Amino acid sequence: MTGTKAYEVAPSAARLTGSLRDIGYDFPTAVADLVDNSITAGASRINVFTQFEPNGSYVLISDDGCGMSQTGLIEALRFGTRRDYETNELGRFGLGLKTGSLSQCRRLTVATRTSPKHCSIRVMTLDLNRITRTDRWDITANETSPAIEHAKRILSESPGTVVVWEDLDRVLPERYAESGWGRRRLRSLAGKTAEHLAMVFHRFIAGDVPERGEVIICVDDEKLRPWDPFAPEEAERLVLQDHVFEIETDGGSSEVRFRGTVLPARDRFSSLDEFERLSGPLKWNRQQGLYIYRANRLVQHGGWSGLRGIDEHMKLARAAIDFDTDLDESFQINVAKMSVELPPVVRQMLERPVAELCVLADDAYRRSANSGERPDASPKASKASETALRDVGIALKAALIEDRSLVEFRSALDLLRSKHPELAKQLDL
Repeated sequence: MTGTKAYEVAPSAARLTGSLRDIGYDFPTAVADLVDNSITAGASRINVFTQFEPNGSYVLISDDGCGMSQTGLIEALRFGTRRDYETNELGRFGLGLKTGSLSQCRRLTVATRTSPKHCSIRVMTLDLNRITRTDRWDITANETSPAIEHAKRILSESPGTVVVWEDLDRVLPERYAESGWGRRRLRSLAGKTAEHLAMVFHRFIAGDVPERGEVIICVDDEKLRPWDPFAPEEAERLVLQDHVFEIETDGGSSEVRFRGTVLPARDRFSSLDEFERLSGPLKWNRQQGLYIYRANRLVQHGGWSGLRGIDEHMKLARAAIDFDTDLDESFQINVAKMSVELPPVVRQMLERPVAELCVLADDAYRRSANSGERPDASPKASKASETALRDVGIALKAALIEDRSLVEFRSALDLLRSKHPELAKQLDL
């Protein structure tokens, strides 16, 4: 009997790196994947810098995190790094730095410094042109260019890491790289990136993540304001009771948390400007639905994940779903951290709370549409009593939804509006 013999079949470096450039990133999501690494490194300040140059535009993503040793830097540039990830680290596959960067550029350099006392800066470069030429998994040390020198100047001031993108072939095609169009495109991408980062990392920017401080993120030196889809500063939003579901995993169990929010209609927002700002990148209709957070980092912003369709009457309905990284496989998180799939057991558990949320959102929408303008206060009631009556109305809605069927809920509201319209108005029903 012939013994079994093993053969190592290493992939072609040139072919595989070329293929990995096309796994779904765009410019903002590629930058976001690098911001993940900065947050994992404990950074409190992250800056994205775009520089248009006719002879070589570049992008820098810098942070004041802990930096990397020589071994850590080499490992960081390995496709599928061997390092293990801690629970709730934002990394996942050990690919994001490389795949995110190379989706936009052909030359990736990482410069890093660990010591606050000694200005020892390590520099490693992964160059697709070199890999294409040699078909080897090579990285090179101590390359130089104006962009790399810029990165070194940043690190001369304090420890941290700077990622450098050069040869931006996917951002600025060669025939436009020196044109006014190229300058405008880079400026436009910086704006879209600022909008995306303000949304994806809003909890970190606002300092809402337990056990860590506020993270300052800047794009071209402009500090980002967090875009929280749930409008926490709006007094007239309606926040529903949390639902917590226990999900079995290979290592035991983990929680999934659902919290629904009905945002105020336009006539009840604090200002028209704030209403427009909270409409989000996709605007009100397409921003309705589920906001799914993995370890406090937003990975889905809107849509109902097949639970229901987009509906004009539900555009005030938004819900946060939170899960930890030990449920990554259950939620089928992808490499770019841009999409998830609701596990069947979670989908089933969400049917009722999503239906309850949509009933209340529909009710808020229809009342706003029917009222035209914001209702004036009753001349016989003080502002305090009006607010108290509205709170009673909210409590009644919550109780009816919790204890009765949705059909009975609608019937009860219709009956009250028919028999006692003034009371219904005061209760904000």
